[in-house]
Amino acid sequence: MAPKRILVVDDEESMCRFLSIMLKKEGYDVTAVGSGGEALERAREDAFDAVVSDIKMPGMDGIQLLEGIKKIDPSIPVVMMTAYASQRSAIEAVNKGAFYYLEKDAKNDEIQMVIRNACEVRRVRSENLFLKRQLKKSHTDKEIIGTSEEMQKVFKMVEKVAETDSTIMVFGESGTGKELIARRIHYLSHRASGPFVSINCGALPKDLLESNLFGHIKGSFTGAVRDQAGLFTVAEGGTFFLDEVGETSPGTQVKLLRSLQEREIIPVGGTKPIKIDVRLIAATNADLELEVSEGRFRTDLFYRLNVIPVKLPPLRHRRDDIPLLVDHFLKKLGERSGAVKTLSKDAMDVLLKYDWPGNVRELENVIERAVILSDDNLIDIADLPEKVIRGEGRRGSLVIDSPDLTLEELEREYIMKVLNHTGWQKKRASQILGINASTLYRKLQGYKSAGLLPGGVPDSMVADEEQDAMDEKAA
Repeated sequence: MAPKRILVVDDEESMCRFLSIMLKKEGYDVTAVGSGGEALERAREDAFDAVVSDIKMPGMDGIQLLEGIKKIDPSIPVVMMTAYASQRSAIEAVNKGAFYYLEKDAKNDEIQMVIRNACEVRRVRSENLFLKRQLKKSHTDKEIIGTSEEMQKVFKMVEKVAETDSTIMVFGESGTGKELIARRIHYLSHRASGPFVSINCGALPKDLLESNLFGHIKGSFTGAVRDQAGLFTVAEGGTFFLDEVGETSPGTQVKLLRSLQEREIIPVGGTKPIKIDVRLIAATNADLELEVSEGRFRTDLFYRLNVIPVKLPPLRHRRDDIPLLVDHFLKKLGERSGAVKTLSKDAMDVLLKYDWPGNVRELENVIERAVILSDDNLIDIADLPEKVIRGEGRRGSLVIDSPDLTLEELEREYIMKVLNHTGWQKKRASQILGINASTLYRKLQGYKSAGLLPGGVPDSMVADEEQDAMDEKAA
C-alpha cells in the first residue's frame, strides 16, 4: 500500500525539518514548504492525505491557507500548529474547518496520533465520496441509454467536463434527455455529494421566476410574507440546472449574468449580495444564436453560458439506439406489471422508419401505450399509434399521399409541413423555405382567402408581418 502523503507548512526551517524527520520515520511521504502560497500550489498539483500548517506565517497565514485548501478539496484534513496558543485562534481555526489544533511543544506521540486520525478521516471521506459517485453513476447509467457513435461522443464529452467547474450549455430538441445528461455530469463531478437542483424556466410565470431563482425578502411583493431562499442558495455546493434558459426575460438575464460574473446573487427586494458556490448547467431546445442575433437573448449571457457546449443528437440521428431503448422501456414497464412484453419485427421496422419529432420521450410514451393496448405478450403494428404507422412527422422527406397533386398543391403542403415543424414561427420557416418572410405572409393570406388552410389552424396564426411584430412587442 502506498504511504500516506503529508504536506508540512512552516516558515521556520527547523520546524519543517523536525516534522519531516519524525513523520518519515512513521512511514509517511512528506513534502515540506515554507509558505502558504507555495503550499497552495503544491495542493493544486498533487493529492495529499493531510496538511500540517503553522498558524502564524508572513504573507498568507494558516487560517488563509486553511480556507484555500478547503476550496481545492474540502475533504483534506488540516492540522493547525502554533507556538502561541490562544483560545481565540483555536476557535477560529476549528470554525474555519480545521481538523485539529496543536501547540508546537506537543509531545511526539500526540502529534503522531493526530496525524494518524487525520489520515483515517481522509480515507473514510474518500471512500464515502467514491461510493456515492458509483451509486449515482450506476443510477444514471440505467436512465441514459445509447451505444450509437453519436451518444458515445456525448458520453466522452461528459467524462471530460464533469470534473471541471466550467459552465455548460446543453443543446438538444425536446425529449432528448438534457436533464439526464446534466444529472450525469453532476454525479461524476466533485460536487456529487452536494445537491442537484433543477428548474424549467419556461414552466413559471416570468414574474415568479426571479423569486424562485434568487429568493426574496419579506414584503418585497404581494404575498411575500417571509424571507425565502432562492434555488441558487438551495444548490449551494452542488449543481444548478436551468432548463429552457432561452425563456428567461431580459431582466432575469441581467441577474443571471451577474450571478455568473460575480458568483453572487441579490434576492428580490434585497440590497445585500449573497455569495454562492454553484456549478451552473443550462439547457435549451431553441436556436439561441438566432435569438441573440434577433435581440431576444443577451449576447454576453450567451457566451457566459456557452463555455462548454454539449449537443444531444435527436433520436432520428441515432436510430441504432431505438431497439436498445425499446428493450429498456419494455423491461421497465414489465417490472411494474410482472410480465415483460416483446415487440414484433414488423413493429420494430415501423419504429425504425419513424422520425420521432418528440425524441426519446415520445418513444417511451408510444411503448407504454402499446403495452397497455396489446392483448397478448407480443406487440404488433396494430398496437402502435396511427401517426407512427403512417410515418407522420417525418422530417427531411415529403410524404405525398397522391401522385396527382399539382405543383402548387405540393408547394402548399411543403409550406405547411415546415410551419408545423417550426411551431408556426414564420420568420424561421421562411429561412428554412429559402423565401422572404413577406412572400410567406402573402402565400398564407392567399391560402386563408381561398379556404385552403388545414383544419385546426386558427386565423390568428395567419397574421401579417406588421401584426406579428406588434404581438411580439406586446409580449
